Amino acid sequence: MSFKAILLEETGGKVKGEVRSLEDSVLPPGDVTVRVEYSTLNYKDGLVLCGLGKLVKQYPHVPGIDFSGTVESSASPRFKPGDKVILTGWRVGELHWGGYAQRARVMSEWLVPLPHGLTTLQAMGIGTAGLTAMLAVMALEEHGIMPDKGDVIVTGAAGGLGSIAVALLAKLDYSVVASTGRAEARDYLKFLGAEVVIPRDELSGKPVRPLLSERWAGGVDTVGGNTLANLLSQIKYRGSVASCGLAGGSDLPATVIPFIIRGVNLLGIDSVLCPRERRMIAWQRLARDLPLAKLDTMVERVPLVAALTLGPQILKGQVRGRTVIDVNA
Repeated sequence: MSFKAILLEETGGKVKGEVRSLEDSVLPPGDVTVRVEYSTLNYKDGLVLCGLGKLVKQYPHVPGIDFSGTVESSASPRFKPGDKVILTGWRVGELHWGGYAQRARVMSEWLVPLPHGLTTLQAMGIGTAGLTAMLAVMALEEHGIMPDKGDVIVTGAAGGLGSIAVALLAKLDYSVVASTGRAEARDYLKFLGAEVVIPRDELSGKPVRPLLSERWAGGVDTVGGNTLANLLSQIKYRGSVASCGLAGGSDLPATVIPFIIRGVNLLGIDSVLCPRERRMIAWQRLARDLPLAKLDTMVERVPLVAALTLGPQILKGQVRGRTVIDVNA
């Protein structure tokens, strides 16, 4: 059997991709074969599509760090043909062929069942970005950051992860402040539930002092760099920031002062190797706590070939909300 996929090849140090027809015989090892229905576009996908970050070690390669679909065959007792499943993380789309294809073969422990109440399309509207947002919210909750503690800020709020974090926090009755560099996204963020929208410039400059006036009980940061440093300096006593992105840089030009004077917590959020049990809890929470009507408004559905042009755009911050890749279109 043959299937359609985006295949990346490297020539002379440059990576180029195109939609190709491949045979099932070239699929990598795994105990479950999935008929993919949807994938999605994440910042990491943009890096892979553009051959950046040295995330892919061997070419030719099929990218796509997420997918949802239906089990076609299984040698694992966890799944049977016809089961609806989701995959995010586990270095799929980096070290292992990914979801920008009509068929994928993976290890059963990388898959989670599609939660009741979600479609495969909605699952990819959520994707790695949404799972990471949910893990960030769970971490804040576990560190005592509840709605009565004060405002919670989300940086990079108009992006995929940020958009879902805003919608989740608002649904859970938090007072949400959204930080964005896109003035045109103000109404969009208000619709998702942000009570206040502030310009990125308020946080993106070089930090001037290790401590500033206390403003927020907690935060979800997708930016890193100066933004995270400034955010830490303005978190309230014993507040927490969930760090889950580096769109603004991987450095952290901060001091230990917020940690030892105000007891601020910096919480690292990893969705790639997150244990399966915690993933399943997070997906159940997403099915329950994410307002799906709002999710639908932040999702753009595009055909497989569109991923090739959208990859560079997401790296430049030109993609708003969530982009779902229909691999059968």
